[in-house]
Amino acid sequence: MSTSLKYLIAASIFFLLVGSALINAAPQGFLEGRLKIISRRPVALADENTAPMTARNYADYPLIILTGDETKQIARITADKDGNYRVALPPGDYILDVQRHESRNLRAKPQPFTIVAGQTVHVDMTIVAGSNAEASTPQE
Repeated sequence: MSTSLKYLIAASIFFLLVGSALINAAPQGFLEGRLKIISRRPVALADENTAPMTARNYADYPLIILTGDETKQIARITADKDGNYRVALPPGDYILDVQRHESRNLRAKPQPFTIVAGQTVHVDMTIVAGSNAEASTPQE
């Protein structure tokens, strides 16, 4: 068999496999929303030693997407500088939650949601951070 015929057969098999994978791929939907962080830390009076208030560092508060039965983590997402996030997911039931840190005093209500192929679902997340975080969580 000639070399060019071998390449033609290999290329045909490759395109056949790629084409069937694309046909079998389930269409995805999207989750989008906004992360809001509420600080319960005591307010300090401004002086020369106090750093000015800056935009929250949303990367310090990663969100996780769990399966609907909370047995498996599907994705970890970080909000942009404005607190917005967006991720593509296969259709199904999920839960949006905050990644818990033992050293941090965080409180957030896990948010269940359902992804439908070709549609976008909007789910916002509010995190209460600080010394009084265990005392209250805002209702969505």
